[in-house]
Amino acid sequence: MNLVLYVALGGAIGALARYWAVLFFAEHWLSKYHFATLFVNTLGSFIMLFFMTLFMYKFSFPLSVRLFIATGFLGAFTTFSTFSYETIHLFENGEISQAFLNIFLNNFFAIGAGVGGYYLAKMMTNV
Repeated sequence: MNLVLYVALGGAIGALARYWAVLFFAEHWLSKYHFATLFVNTLGSFIMLFFMTLFMYKFSFPLSVRLFIATGFLGAFTTFSTFSYETIHLFENGEISQAFLNIFLNNFFAIGAGVGGYYLAKMMTNV
């Protein structure tokens, strides 16, 4: 299969997963804060570092699998562009403290989850 198709398939699944996350948070966690974006950015960072660390240290997955997960699924699932839009929107509405909180939380949790995924994968691989 052409590598582009792996990216496209992963992207379609990632986009659907993101859409379902947004629906879930809209239905179950109504709030002024953008929890769906925070959730997918945090989870996406964890998954990216977890799997890429496993790919580096333990398993030799083909390029098609890495493209499916990292470029396709996670590229569509994570929402840096949405994060940027929401932050600028908060600034434009004069919600300066909410905008800075959004910047801090997305960076803190996404990088923290990435570190967690990295070390969990390293522990599992005994590296």
